[in-house]
Amino acid sequence: MSLPLEGIRVADFTHVMAGPFATHLLRLLGAEVIKIEAPGRGDTMRSYGNDRRYDGMAPAFIAVNAGKKSMTLDLKQPLAQEAARRLIATCDVLVENFRPGVMAKFGLDYTSVRALRPELIYCSISGYGQSGPRRDWPAIDNIVQATTGMMTLGGTAGDAPARVGFPVVDTLTGQTAAFAILAALLRRQRERRGEYIDVAMFDASMAFMTSAVVPYLVTGNPPERTGNIGYSGQPTSAVFTASDGRQISLGVVQQAQFETLAREVGCEDWLSDARFLTPDLRRKHSAEMRLELEGVFHQAPAEQWESRLSAAGIPCGMVRNVTEAVSLPALEARRLKLDLSIPGLPEREQVKIVNAGFLFSEDTPGVNTAPPRIGEHSHEILDSLGFSPAEIEQLQPPKRER
Repeated sequence: MSLPLEGIRVADFTHVMAGPFATHLLRLLGAEVIKIEAPGRGDTMRSYGNDRRYDGMAPAFIAVNAGKKSMTLDLKQPLAQEAARRLIATCDVLVENFRPGVMAKFGLDYTSVRALRPELIYCSISGYGQSGPRRDWPAIDNIVQATTGMMTLGGTAGDAPARVGFPVVDTLTGQTAAFAILAALLRRQRERRGEYIDVAMFDASMAFMTSAVVPYLVTGNPPERTGNIGYSGQPTSAVFTASDGRQISLGVVQQAQFETLAREVGCEDWLSDARFLTPDLRRKHSAEMRLELEGVFHQAPAEQWESRLSAAGIPCGMVRNVTEAVSLPALEARRLKLDLSIPGLPEREQVKIVNAGFLFSEDTPGVNTAPPRIGEHSHEILDSLGFSPAEIEQLQPPKRER
């Protein structure tokens, strides 16, 4: 088995979600990721949630830290800073998501450490970037959802702003950072030089929202809130209720799809109805089109519609909750779930996490080792960096986890 980032070593000075998700993706691709944590409780995500039985190995922490190594360092101490410098000198990539200026206080900013490893790829992740008028403003996922306008895009006109129901900004920022790191590694292979990468949660979110932002930049017309109607605005791209009360999401946006739908559901008369002949006419007569579709979908249960229409080449899917979605056989077939064994975990030690979201023809991404306990690899790494037993003891105060 050979993964594309095997042999790449990452110094991971990140915590919470965006940074750890970036390095998690690198780990799934084969990189060795060494997570540097503060002594004591370490990454705050280790104890995220309200079930104290999971403190130290919370589900949110498990999700993005499997297969990493953990070393604890109190970066306020000179000897710990020296340990960090020695580690960085052995690494290909450094990722950090402290507030701007914090790494400089430790003498670990890009300017200070690039001489240790001239080909180092150094990635800083922050709320609003390392420059600009909002550089020093704190930000977390829901704040950036608010400041980018993301909270105003869902729902319908007149609804109160609402956050997306999971930390989408953290996740997309982590993906953006991983993408930038891979691009820098590719150029390093070609040009033998390092790179400094500045990733802002706000910037990444704006890029992610391209389909809403660019039409405004081009036309000057702000985006409309369309609820469950798709981006096309077509009444045939919306959510309908089936006979069993479950909802079905239809995604018919092309003329050929509409014609196939009409024939499949026995409504060929739509094809000669002057109100429904073209996408523009269907938009103009949206209420009438929706009424027709509602009558059709009330004739069978949602899962039956999903299977029947999908088989006919018509985009549709039953609305499921997360519990139902992760139970679909497709996740196993697509290797979307990874098995992990985490000794000492409450309830069950055999758990699953989500894979990278894509497949290679050979040697697909993945990891099969548990997230590290805090400081689990400290002695091993410090010893490899040339520290004496006395120095290692000085660098590693007694653990206080759990």
